[in-house]
Amino acid sequence: MTTAPTAEKDALPGAEEPPDTGARHKLTAVTGLAALSLDAMASVAYGPEAIVLVLAAAGGHGLGFTLPVTLAIAGLLAVLVASYRQVIAAFPDGGGSYAVARTHLGRRTSLVAAGSLVLDYVLNVAVAVTAGVAALTSAFPGLYDDRLWICLAVLVLVTAVNLRGIVDSARAFIVPTAVFVGAILALIVAGLFRDAPVSTEASAGHASVLADNATTVGALLLLKAFASGCSALTGVEAIANAVPSFRAPAARRAMRAEVALGALLGVMLIGLSVLISRFGLQPVEGVTVLAQLADASLGHNAAFYVVQFATMVLLALSANTSFGGLPVLLKLLARDNYVPHVFGLKADRQVHRHGVVWLAVVSAALLVFSGGDTNTLVPLFAIGVFIGFTLAQTGMVLHWRARRQWGKALLNGLGALLTGVSAVVVTAAKFHDGAWLIVIALPVLVLAFEAVHRAYGRLDERLGIGRIPEAPHRERSLVLVPVSSLTRLTSEALTAAVSLGDEVRAVTVCHPDPEDRAQTEALERDWALWNPGVPLVRLPSERRSLGRPITAYVRALRETEPDTRVTVLVPEAEPEHLWQRLLQNQRGAVVAHAVRRDTDAVICRLRFRLGAR
Repeated sequence: MTTAPTAEKDALPGAEEPPDTGARHKLTAVTGLAALSLDAMASVAYGPEAIVLVLAAAGGHGLGFTLPVTLAIAGLLAVLVASYRQVIAAFPDGGGSYAVARTHLGRRTSLVAAGSLVLDYVLNVAVAVTAGVAALTSAFPGLYDDRLWICLAVLVLVTAVNLRGIVDSARAFIVPTAVFVGAILALIVAGLFRDAPVSTEASAGHASVLADNATTVGALLLLKAFASGCSALTGVEAIANAVPSFRAPAARRAMRAEVALGALLGVMLIGLSVLISRFGLQPVEGVTVLAQLADASLGHNAAFYVVQFATMVLLALSANTSFGGLPVLLKLLARDNYVPHVFGLKADRQVHRHGVVWLAVVSAALLVFSGGDTNTLVPLFAIGVFIGFTLAQTGMVLHWRARRQWGKALLNGLGALLTGVSAVVVTAAKFHDGAWLIVIALPVLVLAFEAVHRAYGRLDERLGIGRIPEAPHRERSLVLVPVSSLTRLTSEALTAAVSLGDEVRAVTVCHPDPEDRAQTEALERDWALWNPGVPLVRLPSERRSLGRPITAYVRALRETEPDTRVTVLVPEAEPEHLWQRLLQNQRGAVVAHAVRRDTDAVICRLRFRLGAR
């Protein structure tokens, strides 16, 4: 067994490196906010606006309900934060709604929860990046035609930071998060002490989208406004999903981060809605409500641009929430055999690298599909997370009922009721705008989980996992080495074969045309002169086939010598540079594929590195 090279400091006599417990690659409560709450924090940029745009259909009278709708959302937020605090305490291994549903609601329901979270995490990345770039192109219209490339560049940046570890991503994003939260709180405080302006410079010259002749505010309109505003609640579950990413005591730190997130998000949502009502702002084309609030509260000066720039940066970086939560969820799914086990592997710095890369690739595909347009993706957003909310709260009711803790069960029951109604309302309100894709995609994803699980079940059965295997015993070993010429590669292959088996035979395929026959005869003469102590067997073939004659010979050996273990050692040259592989004839791959497909022989592909000395 080889060991990795030691660092320079380890070369000192008697120096011993303390064991790496991984604590320095884990989150504190503060860095956890920066790594896992950007999605929720950034939602204040579009949550209140989504409410206002719906209520604008009822004219000025409708806008008067902005604060009541926001208070209803804030109430739901409070219930969710309290509920997920209990989820963290009860399931410190992470997984959120998936872990809860798996324990209390059954396997299939847990897969629905997992699928809904996977979809929401992927959509969050695409929506966050496109929203951030939309803010940039609003400030610099000349970049509009290049928005897709800018989106992909931002995605590459966020992915690269996360491949260095979740702590590095938290450190990189903690300053933008602090600037954004500070700017929004300053905006709210300043707005509370400033007289309402008649109009703002930011909205001057822009057409209002307020309806002129609609004055009735019905229950359906309020429900639709509530559904749109609920997009501000996405990301609340991310901390509960990624509890193992925190330093010990992980559950306690995660609960602190969850409460801090709920408090900050609630204050910002309610504060902005109070200012919308106080200033009587109307939604206008081409200018966000947050921009109008910044203009009205702080004036059209440097502070206004700080708010806009901080919003743009945090929107783009809020994709980091998914990079912190989804890889941990995929690790749990891999542990339970619902996704490939490679997602459970950790690289250096405690990074689930395959989960990060997979998320980046799928998100890039979504960005290309949407052309970098936020409006194409937003209708798909927030549906999956409410399904997860509902299943998590329902499972927690059963959890606390079994322990006869009725107060906690009542809290989670209220949360399940509210989020269940919200899930139905959000899906119905956005169904014709594209939400039907999620309704189709979720069952497909669950079926994919089931297919992977069945495949692992069949593999476990064939490998006898969980059963005591028979004792190892020795069998006669015959190694076949396909050759076509005498080279250093041939010598290396035979040396390896002699080390592996009791008997070694070299085989060469001979085709009937005169040129091939002459080459085979020349090889046999050279072989006799070389005399390596290994016989060369000619395998005639009537067709221009390389794999079939070898597989036919292997099958014949298995029939005549059933107690002999046959190994086919395929020598291959591995060039020094990757591009040089294009120059190879791929004969080794053809032989290995044919033997694997048509026989039960063991295949050993010997890669001889040409650059090695």
